Amino acid sequence: MALFTYKAYDKSGAKLDGQLEASDKTRAILDLKQQGLLPTEVKEFIEAGKSVFSFSQKISLSDLEFLTAELSLLLESGVRIDRGIDIIKRTKAKPALAKLLTDISANLKKGGSLSEAFKAHDDIFDPLYCNLIELGEASGNLSEIFDGLAKDLKFRRQLQRKIISSLAYPTVIFFVCILSVFFIFNFIIPKMSAMFSEVDSLPWYTSAMLATSEWMLQYQGLLFIGIIASIFGLVAASKQPAFIQWWQTFSLKLPIIKKAVITVERIRFNSGLAMMIKAGVQIDRAIGLSAGNIKNQVLKRELDIAKTKVKNGSLLTPALKQTSLYPDFYISLLEVGEESGNLERVFDEIANRSRQEFESWTERMTTLLEPLMILFMGGFVGGVVVVMLMSMVSINEMGI
Repeated sequence: MALFTYKAYDKSGAKLDGQLEASDKTRAILDLKQQGLLPTEVKEFIEAGKSVFSFSQKISLSDLEFLTAELSLLLESGVRIDRGIDIIKRTKAKPALAKLLTDISANLKKGGSLSEAFKAHDDIFDPLYCNLIELGEASGNLSEIFDGLAKDLKFRRQLQRKIISSLAYPTVIFFVCILSVFFIFNFIIPKMSAMFSEVDSLPWYTSAMLATSEWMLQYQGLLFIGIIASIFGLVAASKQPAFIQWWQTFSLKLPIIKKAVITVERIRFNSGLAMMIKAGVQIDRAIGLSAGNIKNQVLKRELDIAKTKVKNGSLLTPALKQTSLYPDFYISLLEVGEESGNLERVFDEIANRSRQEFESWTERMTTLLEPLMILFMGGFVGGVVVVMLMSMVSINEMGI
């Protein structure tokens, strides 16, 4: 069976769109007509990666948050999980999400558990997400689990949107700067070069400017190819385990990047840990499951050591104090939580404070980036213009 997307009109003339499963396009059109619909467009859904134009077919963070929040709401309203998935699938979910829900629904109908159906798509759902669903199934509080996951995904989506919007202006400035430089070296300076053709001795900065312009005219095609190849090479290298391990280790040595990496991992770990403890998981197992949500392998190894110490009878606070995730202030909160036995609230508080800390860091960095990009553009383009003016002045002086 294949998944098809369609646009159609009902008997009253209202527009409809959605997805349906059928053996082929002809069967899909017949099924729509049997439902009393007049199809105007029927297309087979092509999975991401099988089409060149597959960017919009991938499941985004927004789609994942939508799915999680809707499942929480439906379960809270007393709707069965399989029925809830079918309801969401029939809504205006985009084809990639509908395909995912179709696969999950098929696994459930075969008798599999919800967590197993989600784990089959580990490229979309991280280990913490799947482990929490498994715990929710065992404890019967799936609605609360989905609600907590939806709140965490909402924060990540809002932060992602804020970073993208903050970087939009500096990115535009950067590209305007690059285009200005290419325009000057490709059109302005070549026309000025005739002024210097009869001059025997040119200043070094004028010679450098003319040589750069000539080089760009001859080799800018190779320059573009080199830039594109470098981008593709970097993307390919970023998927290699050796490169990932090197970057994860190196990023913890960079002062500004280190703070961001540790803060993000602290958010992941503590938000997961709070939900695990709320679900009734023992602390040593909760640490191990939450550590699986951490991307940086160096920090993950530190937490695995902490988990082993707690399992062997060590107190929680001294074990976590030896990791890089917790500064002294958060260690004091952990001590209070361990003494009072209210660790769930403490881990939730640490996650919330870390979110605020990361938001502040992001705002500072993006606010600082804008004037830096303006200075870069002004300095680079202005420097070229100054060299041009100095060259013209030097010619006038020689002429006198």
